[in-house]
Amino acid sequence: MPKMKVEKIYPSLLVADLAMAERWYTGLLGRGPDHRPMPTLLHWELFDECGLMVSTSDEIAGRGSIFLYVAELEAERRRLESAGIALGEDIAGDYSTLAQVRDPDGNLVTLATPPSRAFPAA
Repeated sequence: MPKMKVEKIYPSLLVADLAMAERWYTGLLGRGPDHRPMPTLLHWELFDECGLMVSTSDEIAGRGSIFLYVAELEAERRRLESAGIALGEDIAGDYSTLAQVRDPDGNLVTLATPPSRAFPAA
């Protein structure tokens, strides 16, 4: 069976208060959303193959998570602190080092250093 040819992916996190989430994710990502395709959806383009969607859902908000590899974890920690977002302590692993924070709805955001080994092939 041939595998699916995915051209782009948009993880989506669900929140109860879209305005609060917009402020928080603008601080996290360092810029506002790129698109507002509908009143309940914010959309950031992160790179050619991936973006992030934040949408409202009072019923299931706060149960999501996203994992972001960043070039320099400590530089991001300092930038986020100046935006009022405090990452947790570093979590050292044999693949990379992680730091986590929850958004105002409880969604888990994990930042990670580039892996010590190459990313696995798709």
